[in-house]
Amino acid sequence: MKSLKKQRRIQIVALAVVALIGSFGLIWYASQDAFQFFRAPSEVIASPPAPTEVFRIGGLVTEGTLVRGQGATITFEVTDGGASVPVAYTGVLPDLFGEGEGMVGTGRYVDGTFQATEILARHDETYMPAEVIDALKEQGVYVDPNADVGTN
Repeated sequence: MKSLKKQRRIQIVALAVVALIGSFGLIWYASQDAFQFFRAPSEVIASPPAPTEVFRIGGLVTEGTLVRGQGATITFEVTDGGASVPVAYTGVLPDLFGEGEGMVGTGRYVDGTFQATEILARHDETYMPAEVIDALKEQGVYVDPNADVGTN
């Protein structure tokens, strides 16, 4: 009788371990597309990611590169001061999007062009995503917009 109880207990523990491993595997598989890594334009140029990899790119929209085509596709370049990456986006741009402004895009780097599926712009005249600020600081081109507050 004791050996039957012991055998049943071992079966339950083994089933629980298998269920735990299975649920962990399903969660990991489902969350693979949820993780998007941020890259600065200099990083993208230095080591281009695979065309299937979805990531975020951010920087400043380069002056004079914003082209609104005949269709819905808009092209421009994003820079961090060290390198520029051409971006193509099909859709409606945020109202605050413009040349010389900070932006973050989500998409893939295909054939030398970042194919964006989403574009985010600054929230107001002083906001810029932390990743973009860090990348611009590394390049030595970041200017704090609040630096001259209080000086007349």
